[in-house]
Amino acid sequence: MGMDVKSDHGFDAVIFDLDGTIVDSEPLHEQTFYQLFEELGHRDDHGIRFEEYLGTSDEAVWRDFLVRFPQPQGIGELLLLKQQRYLEVAASVRPVFPGVCDLVRSLAEHYQLGLASGSRHEVINAMLSMADLDPHFPAHVRVSSQDVPQGKPDPRIFLRAAELLGVDPSRCCVIEDSVFGVTAANRAGMKSIAITNTFPGGKLTHAWKVVSDYQSIRTILLKSA
Repeated sequence: MGMDVKSDHGFDAVIFDLDGTIVDSEPLHEQTFYQLFEELGHRDDHGIRFEEYLGTSDEAVWRDFLVRFPQPQGIGELLLLKQQRYLEVAASVRPVFPGVCDLVRSLAEHYQLGLASGSRHEVINAMLSMADLDPHFPAHVRVSSQDVPQGKPDPRIFLRAAELLGVDPSRCCVIEDSVFGVTAANRAGMKSIAITNTFPGGKLTHAWKVVSDYQSIRTILLKSA
């Protein structure tokens, strides 16, 4: 790590969300699900309101869909199908938010970094590789919804990330974009900085800080920003 220019907030680690925070993926996830629902014969009556699932996981969406419309495929097969389709679309558009890569690289010089995402490991790995951020998020500190019994707003995904980082939860700062993600961070005993990529600031007031750009996060966490 470089010369210590950490701000005096008592943090030793920063834990990033992925979807909506590092990659502008929420519209692509929604688009992929719509295509699959149509192929399954439920283009107009699927009953899924995607805004209610932001910050959760693909499994949560499929689970609720299957309650309404049982399918011959199991949930595991549907998860893999959706993952494959999503990765094909994402590879063609590379939906990395401008400015986030510079932020990650700057923070990595002064903090331990971890990642806690509702996405599956294959998606996490593909997105970080696409953004050239692999070196800053070692594989052992990438926590997926696959690793915990429940996804956000349950706090265990963040608590697991803190455990793997070897950092007390109270000394972790979470970077999030979703209502459920901020709630999960709060329940984990962590402070969060919410960026308004997905929700307006008025819905994120339970975060420690609410910002509209990545430079503001840099200013909060680095003295030299």
